[in-house]
Amino acid sequence: MLVCAEQVLGTLGGGHLELQAIEAARILLREGGAGRDQHVALGPSLGQCCGGALDLRYSRLADENPLAWPQPAPRFSLQLYGAGHVGRAIVRVLVGIDCRVQWMDERETEFPAEALPPHIEKLCVEPVHAEVDRAAPDTCFVVLTHSHDLDLALTQAILARGDFAFFGLIGSQTKRARFEARLRQRGCSEALLARMVCPIGLPGITGKEPEVIAVSLVAQLLLLH
Repeated sequence: MLVCAEQVLGTLGGGHLELQAIEAARILLREGGAGRDQHVALGPSLGQCCGGALDLRYSRLADENPLAWPQPAPRFSLQLYGAGHVGRAIVRVLVGIDCRVQWMDERETEFPAEALPPHIEKLCVEPVHAEVDRAAPDTCFVVLTHSHDLDLALTQAILARGDFAFFGLIGSQTKRARFEARLRQRGCSEALLARMVCPIGLPGITGKEPEVIAVSLVAQLLLLH
């Protein structure tokens, strides 16, 4: 969390601990001096019922290069195929989540005009399934294009890799059954077919609204880590 005289960027999680930390940082800014470490027992120090303890480290920004700070690993890396209603709804949810996203569609006009944060990259490529092989191991894949033929091509390419962390395909149980039949004819194993998530989203969350599907799918991805 970065603290200056009038503004704060980031958070420690809110609550009384954060208020005290902000005040301590501003005292350090006003009075100068080196940074310090503080051990906090949440119950005795703050009167909180949650208990637990933590350490806070206060460092003046001028004393450290922010580029040298260790960066946390993203929660997941995702190749998202399809910029239709559901794809756009998913991206709106992912804007505020620490992840890495390549968002792909063959149709440039389907992408929203507004700028996206740096962790979401828009790619207009053709054919889009060529991008599957460029993904790193343990990438998550979600397929929801405008074409069942394209969905099938992407599905076959993703399953052929076998090293994905998650593969979700939008569609009904009927679509799944038809895809499975075609993929079996093409030599896809039962073990790989079993790893295909279709329909997507957490079981028990119903509704076909793009926003509902998006929240359910992103929650499914967050459960991976």
